[in-house]
Formats: sequence, C-alpha cells, structure tokens
Amino acid sequence: MKRFVITTGALLLSTLPLQAQEEDEGFSLMERGAQLFFEGIRREMEPALDDLMALADDMEPVLRDFVSEMGPAFVELLSQIEDLSAYHPPEILPNGDIILRKKTPEEMPDEPIEGEIDI
Repeated sequence: MKRFVITTGALLLSTLPLQAQEEDEGFSLMERGAQLFFEGIRREMEPALDDLMALADDMEPVLRDFVSEMGPAFVELLSQIEDLSAYHPPEILPNGDIILRKKTPEEMPDEPIEGEIDI
C-alpha cells in the first residue's frame, strides 16, 4: 500500500511542472472556462439545432411552391398600389380589420423627393 501511495505521489509531482508549463503557453483559466461553457451550450443545443435543420428541410419545398404561386399575385398587387408613400400606415380596427387609408392631396408633399438632398 505504501508503495502505491509513494508511486502515485511521485507521478503527480512529476506532472506538476508540465501542467504549469501548459497553462503558461495555452489559454488562461478564464479562457478555458469560457471554452468549456460554450462547448457545453453547443452540446446541449445540438439536438434542437438538428431538429430545426430537419424542419427547414421539410419546409423548403412548401415555401418554394408558395413563392412560385404567390409571387405573380404579389407583383400584380404592387403594380396596383403604385406608390406606397401615398398611403397612411396600416390601422388595425377593434374588430381586427386592417385598413389602408390613402392620403388626401393636402397631406401629400408638394414635390416628390428624388435623389440626394444637399444639407
């Protein structure tokens, strides 16, 4: 038993200078702690991120179909609206309806702002 304790103690003492040398050349304790912290977070978040990637893979064809079908309709809608600055911001009524009010000629700026403005 004494031989085991002496051998173990000698082994531990022989590694102390090596450990001190590694700390001087490597990361500080704060940096190493931060690395371990973020590594732990990464391991904890990995399953959730994998699920999110799987969801994104599942949704990609659906979103592509939506864009291909709704894209032309959206372009047509924007062509009918013409100038968004001619409208007030959207209002939500108490019943949930959303209205877009067009500005009156008095509310419109006298001259349209185009290009750069010199100050």
